Amino acid sequence: MLKVKNLKVRVEEKEILKGVDLSIKQGEVVALMGPNGSGKSSLASAIIGNPKYEVIEGKIAFEGKDLSNLTPDERANKGIYLAFQYPAAIPGVTVREMLLSALRTRNKEVIVSALDLKKTVEIEAEKLHLSTELLSRGLNEGFSGGEKKKMEILQMRVLKPKLLIMDEIDSGLDIDALATIAQNVAEMVKEQKMSVLVITHYQRILNYLTPDVVAVMKDGVIVEQGGKEIVDRLEKSGYR
Repeated sequence: MLKVKNLKVRVEEKEILKGVDLSIKQGEVVALMGPNGSGKSSLASAIIGNPKYEVIEGKIAFEGKDLSNLTPDERANKGIYLAFQYPAAIPGVTVREMLLSALRTRNKEVIVSALDLKKTVEIEAEKLHLSTELLSRGLNEGFSGGEKKKMEILQMRVLKPKLLIMDEIDSGLDIDALATIAQNVAEMVKEQKMSVLVITHYQRILNYLTPDVVAVMKDGVIVEQGGKEIVDRLEKSGYR
């Protein structure tokens, strides 16, 4: 599904990623852990094609195709979805309007009914315990941190990406919100064979969303890969 090979990335002349190798198979959940400043979020930004992150060496391939010449929206249309740690507000644009535009842009040959989408969004909001009142507001406008992150997952459930990248989406969430989000993602993995890259500092989200692989990043490189036992060890001894 995703293959990152010897990826080196710089931002404003500073090299952030220094030769990252990472693979994610279809339907696989990979947890990426590491201390602050190790390059985890930079890897997510490079995969989605943030222009601030300049690839100076290496390759990112998705479903066997090189992504280097694709813009962020083109990568999204290929089936990559990034759920942000700090989702931005978009005043004047509701989540329904945003999703309708995204779905129609992704496949111009398929007619997407606004009424059917409205019903789908309401059903998904209920699953995530989101008030339907939020659906008529500007996207993330006046939302709490937990509501913003649940709204990211609502969008994911409607768009049905092939690869979901969650960039520290668990930070600042209470236990109930965390469990709801993780369980919804786990459902998508089971139902759609969606692949997931979970970027996190903590074990708790991995109690609900069990990883197949755990990778540890330090100073811009992945220094270790293995199973869930790595998480247990990190919880006890940290990243030393």
